[in-house]
Amino acid sequence: MTQQLKAVSFGEILYDIFPNSEKIGGAPLNVASRLSANGIDTTMISSVGQDEKGKNLLEYLKSRKINHSLVAETPDFPTGVVNVELDKNGSASYTIEYPVAWDKIDISENMIEKVNTSDAFIFGSLVCRDQKSRETLNELLQYAKFSVFDINLRPPHYKKEVLEDLILKADFIKFNDDELYEIAAMFDSPFHSLEQNLSYMAKITNAKTICVTKGSHGAVLFTEGKLYYNSGYKIKVADTVGAGDSFLGSLISKLLQQETPQKALNYACAIGALVASQEGANPKFSAEEIENFMFPDRV
Repeated sequence: MTQQLKAVSFGEILYDIFPNSEKIGGAPLNVASRLSANGIDTTMISSVGQDEKGKNLLEYLKSRKINHSLVAETPDFPTGVVNVELDKNGSASYTIEYPVAWDKIDISENMIEKVNTSDAFIFGSLVCRDQKSRETLNELLQYAKFSVFDINLRPPHYKKEVLEDLILKADFIKFNDDELYEIAAMFDSPFHSLEQNLSYMAKITNAKTICVTKGSHGAVLFTEGKLYYNSGYKIKVADTVGAGDSFLGSLISKLLQQETPQKALNYACAIGALVASQEGANPKFSAEEIENFMFPDRV
């Protein structure tokens, strides 16, 4: 029997506070939810407060079969919350409270052991806004076999020098198109097109794989020296919260499972679209629903 693939997701777990509701979220948690849904043995490294929201987040992780033994409960800081505003197209803008529990993630031997024995280690930029969690991340990155950097810029919570440092430590980088242009410019790119900037970032970083999402227009995947494209799936957008995270979790799952790059990209774009068509970051889908969405002519 083949051994189950393992992944660790590091960073913020929190509540998204919408005008009329509250939903569980945080990019690393959303990625972990999709990894777990795709059959990857997934562990979350984070921290919550000793409060009602913290308890609910731990229950959520348990319900999604995500190992939460490395999520600390701290009496010193509250569980993270983000105030979300949606425009008329369902696109989100965020106000992120600081400081909160996930800003203060303390390292442990168990974390090092878990990262060292996992097939993928996923992290983002937001968790680096505080020195404590940033130091923990930098330590853990030394033990990662395959490090996945989900850029996920959230102004004003990032610094150029931190991004430059992290990007050079990543084996896989995921940008959205705006992030690609912004960060390529930080690295003095002279280029104006998406493909040229993607190629430029591939040359100056250590990443073997780079993915760029393009909102409703799908994504581009660069791996093994080749470009793969998916032009997206047309849906009626409910909200875009978590769509990119579910895309990434699905893409990493399929690539770890040795799916071809094109099929992995198609699947990930379909999941991202399905998530955007529903409210909240982590709706559940059956294999049949996904298949019917991607290939309605086979029904």
